[in-house]
Amino acid sequence: MPTILKINGYRFFFFSREELRKHIHIQCQNGEVKFWLEPQVELVKNYKLSRKELKDHRRALR
Repeated sequence: MPTILKINGYRFFFFSREELRKHIHIQCQNGEVKFWLEPQVELVKNYKLSRKELKDHRRALR
């Protein structure tokens, strides 16, 4: 699982063999979230991150 970026306690990474659709996982001490990146940014799964954290991550990915 290649790490793309580590910033402010968040790790951005992906699993290269997980699926063909481009996506990103974002992990921190509080939990993890997965977004699809195409055809638009879309939440796939959320594991314990707050609404504010989700909103901030979605905004950063656009």
